[in-house]
Amino acid sequence: MKHVIVTGGAQGIGRIIAQSLIKVGYRVSIFDIDSEAMEEIKPHFDKKRCAFFITDVSSEVSVRSSVRASLKKFESIYGLVNNAVYEAFKPMNELTIEEWNRAIGTNLTGTFLCSKFCAPYLDESKGSIVNMCSTRAFQSEPNTESYSASKGGIYSLTHAMAMSLAPNVRVNSISPGWIDVSAVKKKANARQVELSKEDHLQHPAGRVGNAYDIAQLVMFLLDEANGFITGQNFTIDGGMTKKMIYV
Repeated sequence: MKHVIVTGGAQGIGRIIAQSLIKVGYRVSIFDIDSEAMEEIKPHFDKKRCAFFITDVSSEVSVRSSVRASLKKFESIYGLVNNAVYEAFKPMNELTIEEWNRAIGTNLTGTFLCSKFCAPYLDESKGSIVNMCSTRAFQSEPNTESYSASKGGIYSLTHAMAMSLAPNVRVNSISPGWIDVSAVKKKANARQVELSKEDHLQHPAGRVGNAYDIAQLVMFLLDEANGFITGQNFTIDGGMTKKMIYV
């Protein structure tokens, strides 16, 4: 069975990706910094198919240690899903340098570090990296500077790594739009947002997205049958970034 590392896998999109991968036969290592969320999900995962590693993806020491531990558990690495995320949405004059650095460190540096330390093993297995970008890399709302900057970096990092790690490792990214994961969180934070009819119908696809929409594409990009796809970004937003809007 092939082994995939999913960062930020204890909550939200990452948790659904991890569950979906296990369901179709992968073994999964979940890297996450939130120990409370990790403890909550452990009873719901098969311990023979899934392992859990408390990891700060912005730390070289932490990433190196977790990659080594996951390799010891599952012997090889076929896939890496760089999904760990930190968000700080606030006005620029209120955004602290600590918050800025944490967003860049988690979202962008974390993607680089996990890819760096997994790369030799992915090369051996002729594996695949999937990075989580965002539609905010290409369009913005106010007060999203740190998040948007980090995701723009991931977009560029993806095609750069696709060239550097070729031909044995494929590297692609996914840019989600509005994906509702309000209930897919640890118990302390899980609150299902009430979505209106207008929320759904403004999307050309007719609905707000969910984490399974993202997981489906992750599995497609990991599949070696799709080995001619690399260096690409895939937008999953129900058509919103192609919708012409006039007031």
